[in-house]
Amino acid sequence: MNIFIDESGDFGFTSGSSELYGVSFTIHDSNDSIVDELEYLKNRLTKANYDGMIHLADLVAKRGEYFQFKLEQRKDIFWAIFNFSKRVKVKIHTIIVDKRFKNSKAQLNRELATEINKLFNLLNSYMNEFEKVVVYYDNGQEALGAIIDALLINKNNVEHRINFNHKEKRLFQVSDMLTFIDKIDYKYHHKIPITKAERYFFKIKDITDIKRRLKNKRI
Repeated sequence: MNIFIDESGDFGFTSGSSELYGVSFTIHDSNDSIVDELEYLKNRLTKANYDGMIHLADLVAKRGEYFQFKLEQRKDIFWAIFNFSKRVKVKIHTIIVDKRFKNSKAQLNRELATEINKLFNLLNSYMNEFEKVVVYYDNGQEALGAIIDALLINKNNVEHRINFNHKEKRLFQVSDMLTFIDKIDYKYHHKIPITKAERYFFKIKDITDIKRRLKNKRI
């Protein structure tokens, strides 16, 4: 069993800090082959003239390696990873913490620990069926990594893998995509302003449709 985890947001509470903190989980039974789906994604990305790691925040904001990419190409890349996520046999889950209602890093820590623990408790029996469970989280934020390790410390069949090839692990990129999509959806429904780049890239109906099409994969 593989669990791919990625986050969006920060633990800060100063001016310029994120209003939302999101953590997404993509859960895959390695007995369910994704070879065909990976080939599908490869072909879609080839048509989009791209073969790198997909980082949705940068893709939408036209940052980094995507700076010279036109909107049509960036959208092709997004729909490639989205349709891949729709095709693969996985379960997904996202936790969103609204930091506007928290006052400190300690409160954020407690909320995240509580919500992640609920998910792991829900998955507990399923996780126990596997000889090995590999959690892929690169400790991009050490505070989140510490929470994950603390909650899994008594699971003898769990390995937390920090070092892995982000480009190769396309299911990790599904979690990256989910953090972004679910945060935008939260913004729409809680009257939080979205950025100019987000408005330019997505229409409300896009987000609604994306959420609907992934509904049967949610935990």
